[in-house]
Amino acid sequence: MAFNDDSFIREVNEELRSDQMKGAWRRFGRYIIVVAILIVVGTAGKVLFEYWDDTRSSGAGDQFLAAMKLADENKNDEALAALDKLEKEGHGAYPVLARMRAATVQAQKGDAGAAIAAFNEIGKDNGVPAAVRDAAKMRAGWLLIENGSYEQVSAAIEEMAVPGNAFRHSAREALGLAAYKAGNMAQARQWFQSIIDDTDSLRPVANRAQMMLDLITASGKAPAAQG
Repeated sequence: MAFNDDSFIREVNEELRSDQMKGAWRRFGRYIIVVAILIVVGTAGKVLFEYWDDTRSSGAGDQFLAAMKLADENKNDEALAALDKLEKEGHGAYPVLARMRAATVQAQKGDAGAAIAAFNEIGKDNGVPAAVRDAAKMRAGWLLIENGSYEQVSAAIEEMAVPGNAFRHSAREALGLAAYKAGNMAQARQWFQSIIDDTDSLRPVANRAQMMLDLITASGKAPAAQG
């Protein structure tokens, strides 16, 4: 399903203006997460491509592309078997790329628990480049929004929600959504406001943060921010 970020936000704002707040999160929450995670995946994909490009090996590359094709065709078990073999026998960047892709396939299969565990394992592996570890932590954090608690999301990614970190925008948004889902509106407001206050925030992320602040204010579930 293709998303137009601006039109999606306009639709949510229309929902707010119509005072139909009770069902707003039920109606839009999942789509907010889907739209936001596209940026996470894009950023992680760039990191992984650069890593792959620096250490590529033609034979392992062909195997990796074949495994990706199986995953794209929803032949998940075959893809996992191919990726497991590549993780054990591949050279250069491919064992790490295979681990990342296998975790994604687990999520694609609907096994969020296995995917989160796999991403967490990569995120803690000091033998993996730091940028790839951060990408894995972010993927785990986003999966935990729907499959864990705010505390679990925080433990996975709050360390990246700091100035200068390449994933800070996505980390703050994920933390804000997790806090909102947990009913902690004051904490959610703080995270979304930190996105707005960061002049380097990507426009789609800033737009969604403002939308969520409007949602919190209009719902009356949180006090107005104090100046």
